[in-house]
Amino acid sequence: MTIRTSCSVAAVLLLAAALPTTAAASDGAGATKVAMPAYTPPLRGAPASRVGGGTRSAGAAHLVLEVIAPDHTGLTGAAQPTLYWYASEPVSAPLEFTLIAADAEKPALERALPPVRSAGIQAIPLDTLGATLKPGTEYQWFVSVVSDAAQRSRDVTAGGTIRRADVGAAVRSEVAKADPRNAPLVYAQAGYFYDAVDGLSRLIVKSPEDAGLRAQRAALLEQVGLGDVAALDRADTVR
Repeated sequence: MTIRTSCSVAAVLLLAAALPTTAAASDGAGATKVAMPAYTPPLRGAPASRVGGGTRSAGAAHLVLEVIAPDHTGLTGAAQPTLYWYASEPVSAPLEFTLIAADAEKPALERALPPVRSAGIQAIPLDTLGATLKPGTEYQWFVSVVSDAAQRSRDVTAGGTIRRADVGAAVRSEVAKADPRNAPLVYAQAGYFYDAVDGLSRLIVKSPEDAGLRAQRAALLEQVGLGDVAALDRADTVR
């Protein structure tokens, strides 16, 4: 199955031209407005693919897990992207990451994850796990809390789907020319959700007090139905 992005070259060029102006605009009260991402999902016919988000007991009172993924197969241009997921509270129970190609019988990778020390968005850099996505192959990925190794049916699991697709020359060019804080917005417009959220998350790590960056990530998450996770960033923007 071939997935095409619904963004034309012209649309990418228009976005890149508009971003600096939008980012520098003022609201008239001295505050600088921040350009918001406009995610364009790839053309698709597949049903929703994100799972999880339920609340259950797993060595914690009310644990909520969410993968930071769209409700369809999200795209990345990276061979070893960093994936993100959310835990509503610290997790001391064993955590497991699973990556499996859609047409495979066995997982490509199963690895234990470190405990979650504080609630919020967590990162899984695939390069540190030795996992590489093959171009054009659709993968499912899961994060599970294993509350009882003898009864895996009690796992709390969240999962999403990812596909590695080549980033066209026009998009690469616009990313290279964009201001670093606007590069993730180019990826979002072009349909590369995982690269957009990774770019914003890396910027937030470098500038955790930057409310504009958190507002951008919140806007991106809300566009794929992750409002509960976005609320965390929204709360940080008003502190």
